[in-house]
Amino acid sequence: MTGFKSFEFVAGLVLVALIGGAVLLSPVLFPEGGRAMDLTARLAAPFQGWEHPLGTDPLGRDILARVVVGGKVSFFVGIVSALGAVVIGTVVGLFAGYYRGPWDMFLMRFADIQLALPFILLAMTVIAIIGPGLDRIILLMIVAQWVQYARLIRGSVLSLRQAEFVQAAQSYGLPNRKILFGHILPNAMGPLVILATLNVANNILLESSLTFLGLGIDPLVPSWGGMLADGRNYIQTAPWVTVFPGLAIMLTVLGLNLLGDWLRDRLDPLGATK
Repeated sequence: MTGFKSFEFVAGLVLVALIGGAVLLSPVLFPEGGRAMDLTARLAAPFQGWEHPLGTDPLGRDILARVVVGGKVSFFVGIVSALGAVVIGTVVGLFAGYYRGPWDMFLMRFADIQLALPFILLAMTVIAIIGPGLDRIILLMIVAQWVQYARLIRGSVLSLRQAEFVQAAQSYGLPNRKILFGHILPNAMGPLVILATLNVANNILLESSLTFLGLGIDPLVPSWGGMLADGRNYIQTAPWVTVFPGLAIMLTVLGLNLLGDWLRDRLDPLGATK
């Protein structure tokens, strides 16, 4: 089991490092941003030469360039939205679990109501009102996901607030702020890191899905979801237009999930399988 977990970590790290490294180097590798068109090479098949190794799309744009450049959007949305939800959810969960009382009841009931709303329905309603856009997608994901972190942190705080080291800090007269952020939060970080890692993968899928449905970012900006939408009419005649961005999404999400599973086993305070 230990060997399998080591393989799981290495496989996840390699996948994320390779794809993330290529995305970070995209301005150097493809300075034209994947927008260069070659109408004489429309729908060129992959593996026919080094000029377009993964083929081209209906406008003659290089698939490899667009996959690599399009990853910037997916990674940016996934990471920023997860971090935003972590910050808001952690603060709310810390104060709700530590102070309890009416604020805890109000916040948790509000969280229950929000969890009952299907994300896709919420996304369609909000985007129909305010319009699509990268910043709006990120804000929507933060609003939809902070609840998960708030409930997770609140549960950890409820158990940790009775721990001896917290009672000792209280007896020394330490301010509540220092107890919360200096003693309780560090001991509740394990599950938080795991959930954030898995949510980055989930947010990449959500962004791709919304963009595929026309509810995401500007179609002119290269993105994995947009590439899938562009190629759906060519799935039988030129499947590579959708296959390669789909593979990029799958491998990225797989790598992040493998890392998340490894972190869960390493950080599980109850002693998960080592």
